[in-house]
Amino acid sequence: MAKRYQRDVNLFASARDDSPAALDALAGLVEPGEHVYVLQVPEIAVPPALRATKTALGVQMVATRSIDAAPAEDIITLGDADAPEMLALAQLTQPGPFLARTHVMGRFRGIRIDGRLAAMAGERMRMPGYTEVSGVCTHPDFRGRGLARRLSAIVATAIQARGETPFLHAWKDNHPAIALYEKLGFRLRAEVNVAVLERAHAR
Repeated sequence: MAKRYQRDVNLFASARDDSPAALDALAGLVEPGEHVYVLQVPEIAVPPALRATKTALGVQMVATRSIDAAPAEDIITLGDADAPEMLALAQLTQPGPFLARTHVMGRFRGIRIDGRLAAMAGERMRMPGYTEVSGVCTHPDFRGRGLARRLSAIVATAIQARGETPFLHAWKDNHPAIALYEKLGFRLRAEVNVAVLERAHAR
């Protein structure tokens, strides 16, 4: 009736539908003191036991052509050893929900400059034939060098090489990111509703 990712992997959760039983099941997945993200096209029904601490509009974009990636000699594959730096970069730049083990959802790539993790991008949600490009972020000290564009293209190209279609999400008001993705070959598929939910009271 409802599912969520493991607590150290990601914050997304969803009810199967808006029936009282499904909404109760969703509420049952949220412990006191924690929060989850719900992302969907239809208006979000908030379970009675939960409350929305944030609501916003996002966009879902899908690649509509082959994406060209620049040479990648300096791009590395990130793993468990890089996880603390990946988490710190995500907490600094806020590309979306990113936790200690979000990187296990798919392959993440990064660029190091002078030993520091300057930028990263990777894979997140999956469904048959589609994989999401996510976690795209650049440290403020290294912005303006096209790192996010290069990494997004590398990740999307790898997804296409598997015969899948890349898609991604961005906040609707993040016009620079949307413009970047449009130049790469993504187009708007749908607007999405986003809500951050937490317990309205302790159980």
